[in-house]
Amino acid sequence: MVPCTTTPQVSGCFHLRLDTTREGKMTRRADDLRIAGTLVIISVVFFACAGADAEYVRPPPGRVIFTEHTKPASHPQQVHVSLAGANHMRVSWVTDDKHAKSVVEYGKVSGNYTSTATGDHTSYRYFLYTSGKIHHVKIGPLDPATVYYYRCGMAGDEFTLRTPPAALPFEFAVAGDLGQTEWTASTLSHVGRSDYDVLLVPGDLSYADTQQPLWDSFGRFVQRYASRRPWMVTEGNHEVEAAMPVPGSPRPFTAYAARWRMPHEESGSASGLYYSFDAAGGDVHVVMLGSYAGFNESSEQYAWLARDLAAVDRGATPWVVVLLHAPWYNTNAAHEGEGEAMRKAMERLLYEARVDVVFAGHVHAYERFTRVYNNEANPCGPVHITIGDGGNREGLAFDFRKNHRLAPLSAMREASFGHGWLRVVNATAARWTWHRNDDAESTIRDEIWLESLAANAACRQGGNAAANSPNDEL
Repeated sequence: MVPCTTTPQVSGCFHLRLDTTREGKMTRRADDLRIAGTLVIISVVFFACAGADAEYVRPPPGRVIFTEHTKPASHPQQVHVSLAGANHMRVSWVTDDKHAKSVVEYGKVSGNYTSTATGDHTSYRYFLYTSGKIHHVKIGPLDPATVYYYRCGMAGDEFTLRTPPAALPFEFAVAGDLGQTEWTASTLSHVGRSDYDVLLVPGDLSYADTQQPLWDSFGRFVQRYASRRPWMVTEGNHEVEAAMPVPGSPRPFTAYAARWRMPHEESGSASGLYYSFDAAGGDVHVVMLGSYAGFNESSEQYAWLARDLAAVDRGATPWVVVLLHAPWYNTNAAHEGEGEAMRKAMERLLYEARVDVVFAGHVHAYERFTRVYNNEANPCGPVHITIGDGGNREGLAFDFRKNHRLAPLSAMREASFGHGWLRVVNATAARWTWHRNDDAESTIRDEIWLESLAANAACRQGGNAAANSPNDEL
């Protein structure tokens, strides 16, 4: 037993247990994992103990849920949609049938497909594992805020999606470090009950960690939600999957790049590891950065980011949001300092562009900072929010440091599974809420109203108000 730790925001105690069992459906697929030539995960499970906090006892990680494909080989599986430029969306799916067509039929009436689009496909090998046929089809132009019915590959089930609105208000759901556990299921269930427009994921999707069948399982696990609303993702450390440095070994991000194609070409990026897109008819510009791509001043990502931000007209685009995986600001012992090099390289670009909010994952907990720049409170800097608590299999990061040098800048922190909502109401105001997962209900634990920095005269003119000025709430 480890002693309980307490801070004004966080309290709890826990012990460790090595879980070497293969629960649920994972047992039936053990042979598949061995065929993939990979090692079975030994999960480290953290349990919260009762009594440390009378209000709330933090949950342990949930078991991994392996989702199987039970339909014919020609039937699409792992269906998900993403934004792909103005008035277009990309539909992605996998088939076991290598002869299936990369075609999407779609229309505004169920079963009446008035449009057809053809795309491309890919596949990959990871040692002894061979993926199914991975299809990507770009459909459009599409009307905003409209429900479309579609079918993939001219076979299987009909799906529905709703396109995002072309104006404010606009609702983003945000959930990082998802995995495919019972807590992930809880997170997605809570998210799915609300009428969001786009889900943002700041890295760590499947937690396959070289076990490629877990990528397939994850795609099936999230299909219910990812086929209905666009999911916009960036990579985390669990997407790297770098193999041994020997000839013929898989390259980093092989599975991620093949399966989750994001609109990097549409945003002028040379890499799928970083890109940007517009939402709400251009009122919101979202930048997805790559914590595991080169980011120093001589890198392609740095040059692309400088161009991308310079092209944003804040008169026409009042909100700029950035996502990345390894947080630049963090008072948790977990992954402490891992985002520092990237912060030093890129923070000034974000500050000078008056980025409003930066979301990160990686640390399996929630933390929100005041507006900050260069390790000091600054009313013209972004609000940094860590939200790596979507439901991963590794458990929560409990060790927030009470006396951390950044603690005075940390406005809220808690080690619980959860998710967030960013509702951009108009050109001036946005409401952020963080929802802690409870067994049946979603509980709001943090709420704040944000003012667009484009609407702040002092920031718009390049001035800096006093560091101690109120800088978050309206």
